[in-house]
Formats: sequence, structure tokens, C-alpha cells
Amino acid sequence: MEFKNSFLSWLFGARSDEPEEIEEQLSAQSQEQPEAQPPDCPPLYSLDLAQSHAIFKLWTVYSEQTGWKPKPKLAFEGIPDLLMDDVTAKAELLRLQMVVNSTANGRFEQLRKVEKRGEEQSSLPDLDAQVAVFLSKDNLTAWLLAYPPVGDGRELDREALDRELAKQQVRFGIDEELLEALPQNPERYFRLFLAAQGRAAVNGVDGRVIDLFPRTEERKLTVDENNRVDYTNLDFIHNVEKGGVICRIVPPTQGEPGRTVQDQAVPAKAGKPASVPKGRNTAVSEDGQSLVSTITGHVEFSGRTFQVKPVLDIPGNVDFSVGNINFLGDVCIHGDICSGFTVRAMGNITVQGVVEACTVEAGRDLVVARGVQGDNQAVIRAQRSVFAKYLENSCVYAKMDLESECIINCDVYCGGGVTVRSGHSKIIGGKIHAAHEVKAGVVGSRVGNRTDIVLGGQPCEEFDFDLLTKEVQELERTLERIDRQPDSPSKISRMAKLRMQLTLNKGKLEEIRKDREQRVEELQDPGVRRMECSTVFPGTVLTIGDAVHCFDDKVSPCSATLADDGIHLI
Repeated sequence: MEFKNSFLSWLFGARSDEPEEIEEQLSAQSQEQPEAQPPDCPPLYSLDLAQSHAIFKLWTVYSEQTGWKPKPKLAFEGIPDLLMDDVTAKAELLRLQMVVNSTANGRFEQLRKVEKRGEEQSSLPDLDAQVAVFLSKDNLTAWLLAYPPVGDGRELDREALDRELAKQQVRFGIDEELLEALPQNPERYFRLFLAAQGRAAVNGVDGRVIDLFPRTEERKLTVDENNRVDYTNLDFIHNVEKGGVICRIVPPTQGEPGRTVQDQAVPAKAGKPASVPKGRNTAVSEDGQSLVSTITGHVEFSGRTFQVKPVLDIPGNVDFSVGNINFLGDVCIHGDICSGFTVRAMGNITVQGVVEACTVEAGRDLVVARGVQGDNQAVIRAQRSVFAKYLENSCVYAKMDLESECIINCDVYCGGGVTVRSGHSKIIGGKIHAAHEVKAGVVGSRVGNRTDIVLGGQPCEEFDFDLLTKEVQELERTLERIDRQPDSPSKISRMAKLRMQLTLNKGKLEEIRKDREQRVEELQDPGVRRMECSTVFPGTVLTIGDAVHCFDDKVSPCSATLADDGIHLI
């Protein structure tokens, strides 16, 4: 009785003659029954309170009554990640602290009433065990926190647990086994117990698209063990039949609604439908699960959509039986393009045979499986890349890259790089003007044919500018000549057409000028400009920027780049 009297005086702040003795007695009890060791995996989310908090004062009273007990431990344990993540847990700990502050302070105030009423401090009020229910903000979890009885108060029982849960309307996902076992749990007080778990809503999965055709095109040629490239099988054209499937469309799911511990529904968000890459000549199937082609043609991905371009298939040669071709899609020619004819296409052009002295213009890639025999009259143009078995006596224009096995006496304008690696891998005669690099096995010939290699600049733009300038000058001369002729209906009609063509060409020239002005910075920093080859014969002239190097001797191997003091050979 004497110890209890001194203890209460120390607890409630009254004068005591032996506070150090009281602390020593509590410390001795703590050493006799050490605090339980933390588990191997400590709780992820726990509430840390100051030792002066009311809950620790209540724990002190309880320990003095019954002997040493484990300290309060307020942690969210055993909760699935689906119900609480890191951000949510930090917010919930703040809410939990408010509940603990309110309930612990209220409980402690009931003990302080003893002193306020002036009763003997040797007596304690009789308080039954108290249960606090903490609901998470989303009402998906319910936690129990029990305070021990004081004096002759009633211990924790199942009835008290059920009563407090009912007050908070908790009736779904209740852990019945926990409620049955908790009153007999030796560590039932000053701890958080997960009493009920709701069911979180599972949002629907967004729809997606499964492509059956590539969105990007690979333009790397494969060289076999004999150092040859099969130009007849480059697979640049992806054909599809009418009604053929281009991609599968996986629909979104609706999601599964959840349930709170108060038995309220939690709505789930439905998944978003996939963005269907529907382009020209394509349609969504009736069941909505696939994108199909509405025509037979070539599939390509442009921007954000798949589109099907019609393919003009020529089973034989382009000759007098076929005539000139001007097509909006892709063209596949299984034979040759004979001299004097013109083939133009907005898409790819594939020629399985030989291109003779003719004009071929492709809006995308040009593939010539057996090569070009130009007779100094062929004009080969592609707005992307050119792939040919060989090129001979032709004018070749490739906005991106050019790859071949042999180039002989050609004027080449290439906006990217020229590669002559497989087969004969020779560049003999003519002029190769490439923006970045030239790679070949042999450049020049033993007999000293002049071969010009020019690196840098904008070869394609310069070619277009020179060509248009010549056309404008020729149109102006033609207009002047026709204007001197006697007036007639045919003269008026012809001059109107020439003036329209002249206006169009001048507009194109102006566009090229503006583009060159906008790309001044790019021209100042042209990037890598290099010529690499196994052998360079005399007669080869290499120009990089303003630097010129004439090869007077055979060099093998050779790698040439531009240095501060001119062209540097390695």
C-alpha cells in the first residue's frame, strides 16, 4: 500500500520523497521480464509516440498493477499491399495518432479525477477494459486497440469487441477467429489488431493492340557466306489480302467492384479502350476484335495508323504492252523496265529484272534485283533508299541511303551513306556525292579512271536545286520564243500551261532556299564524314568540305576523314 501511494503521487505529479526508488523498482521489474524481441521482419508502418504520451502513462499504471508488460506497439501489421501503399499508410498513421491521442487522454483523465475529488491516492477507480475502433479513410480496414481495466474493472471480452464494432457499423470481412482468441491473448492490450478487411476494387485493364505487321522497317541487307545479297528477297513489301487481319484488338475489362468493412460497395473503374490504328483502306471487324484490310495491297505504318496501299503487280516487262506507269501506291515489276519508259509510284518500287535507259521515281524505297544498265540516260530517284545489284552509267538519287554491289560511271547523289560492300564491291568512275560516308571494297581502277568522291553538304537538295534552276531557265526561254509567234488559240493555251509550270517550279525553288536557310546550323556541324575502303587506286579524288585530296599512289587499306589541317588518311 505504501508503494502504491508513492507511485500514484509520482504518476500524477504530487510531491514524493522517493521518486528514484520508484523508478528503480520499475526498472528491476523490466529486467525480470524483458520486452519481447521484434520479429525478423519489423512492421512496415508503425506509429512512434513520445514517452510522455498518455498511452505510456496508462501502460505504467497497468504494469504496476499486474507486473511488467510489453510496451505499447501501434503498427499496421498483416495488411496486404493492395489495401495500403506507402503514401496511404503515412496518411493513415496521422489519422491513427488523432484517435490514440483522443482515447488515451480521455482514459488518463478518468484516473486524474481521483486526485481532483480529493480521494486517497492509494485507491484507483474501477474502469472496465476499453476498446477503440479505428477505420481507415477508405473504410477498407478496421483496427482494434484495447486499453486494460483499472482497479476491479472487467477484462476484455468478446461482447465488448462486438459492441464497439457494431457502433462503427463494421459488418463485412470480420476476422471471427481473431475476435474469439483476442480476449485470451496475453498481449491483447496496447496493440493494434486487424479486425476486418474489406475487398478493394480492382480496376479494369485497358485494351491493347497486338500488331501482326511491323511498325518499323529494317533496311539492313543480309550478306551470305559467299558475300552476296539476294536483292529479290528483301521483304520490304508486306502484302495483305482483302479482309486480312492487320492487328488484333484486345478489349478492356470492366473491373471488379470492392466492398468496405461497413458493407458498402466500392465502384471499380473500367479499362480504357485501345486506340485502334485505323488508317486508309482499313476497317474494324464486326466483332471489334481486329483491324482488317479492305483491299489487297501493301501494309505500312505511317504516323499513328496502319494503312494499306494498293500494289500494282506487273507480271512481265514494262514495254509497249504496258506503257508508262504512274501509280499512287506500290509497284512490283516481275520483269525488266525497258529503255525509253517511265515508272513513277508514290510508294515502293520493286523490279525483279533489269532497269535499262529509262526513268524510275519511287516515293519511298526502290529495289532493283538484277541491276541498272543506264546507257548514260537512266535516271533513278527514290525519296528514301535505293537497293540495286549493280548501277552502271546512270544518274542515281537517294534521299536516305544507297546500297549496291558495284557502281560504275554513275553520278550518285545520296543524303545518307553509300555502301558497296558485297559482291565485287567496286566504285569505278563517275562521281559519288554523299552527305555522310562512303564504304566500299575498291575505289577507282588500275587503269586510272577518274573517280570523284565528295562528302558533306546536302547532295539531294543541291541536285534538286540545280535541276529546277535549269528547268526554270528552259521554261523562260520557251515562253519568250512562243511569245514572238503570231497569236492563236493554241499559243494562248500552251503559254498558260507553261506559265503554270514555271510558277510551280519557282515555288519549289523557294521552298528549297528556305529549307537550306533553316538548316544552316546542321551544315555547320555535319557530323561524321568518312571514306572507308580496302583499296584506293590512283585517279581517285576525294573532297570533304573545302579540302581536296588526289590519290597519286595506291593506298590499301584506306580510311579518310577531315582534320584541322586537311584530309587525314589512316
